Amino acid sequence: MATQFGGSSSRRGPDIVTEELVVVLSGSTSFEFKPLFDIVHANLRARKSVSGGEEMLRLRAYEKLQSLVSRGMVKKTITKAGKHYRGLASLASLLPITPTPEPL
Repeated sequence: MATQFGGSSSRRGPDIVTEELVVVLSGSTSFEFKPLFDIVHANLRARKSVSGGEEMLRLRAYEKLQSLVSRGMVKKTITKAGKHYRGLASLASLLPITPTPEPL
């Protein structure tokens, strides 16, 4: 008898690493990866959302960033100085929605 796990599929929203990347890249500044990662890492530490080692988080953040580049939400510019990443207008669709308090 075959066993079936997870009878339904669910689409999860963006994880917290992607969320932080989107928040940082939604500004008008372009970043190289190292300064971008430093900001994302500091934001995640402030949220107490860092788990695992820093190198593993760096790899995950780079993978998420490359995913955003391949989906056309982040522009990657390669110059002699290095690779710069800049958020595009389509990135706004991934911004986390903050609930507004309802008036009494």
